Amino acid sequence: MSHRERLLEGAKRCLLEKGYARTTARDIVAASGTNLGSIGYHYGSTEALLNTAMIEAFEEWGEEMNQLLATAHGRPGTLERLESLWTLLIGTFESHRMLWVAGFEAFSRAQHAPELREQIATAYQAARPGLTAMFDEVDESEVDAETARTVGSLLLAVQAGLATQWLLDPEHAPSAADLVEALRRMTGPKSPETT
Repeated sequence: MSHRERLLEGAKRCLLEKGYARTTARDIVAASGTNLGSIGYHYGSTEALLNTAMIEAFEEWGEEMNQLLATAHGRPGTLERLESLWTLLIGTFESHRMLWVAGFEAFSRAQHAPELREQIATAYQAARPGLTAMFDEVDESEVDAETARTVGSLLLAVQAGLATQWLLDPEHAPSAADLVEALRRMTGPKSPETT
């Protein structure tokens, strides 16, 4: 493994152990077996290294999620399929808890770090077609741009909201079945008094 790769792996390990906000250059050096000067040489700054590590860690999680979500059941594009996908997603909130915590720390820093904000926005743009494809059970290349923008954005919004609730208050966080029931109530037939 190259020096650059060792730094990146060390930074990812620190993110999962300490979080984004509490990881220092010295932590990364200790985790990677490198030296302080190599961070600047290979990445320019500790922040740039952490940003790269964060994006790569979420990409790795995304690949793992793709494999897991491929096991979802239910007819494509149905609430049954959505419930299955959300059930699988919720299962990762505890197993990947520190990644989500580090991610939320990075999101708050992104407001003051345009480069990080751009990296996260690019990752979101890339995620939308994939999420839509999982829901519709089609190849990602079959998802048109408008469907990816609308459906993928909704799925991303629910994912982030679910993660927040499960990290902060898992005892009261909604289950996948709760979310599907809410959708049924919101979109189902209305009585004349409620319309």
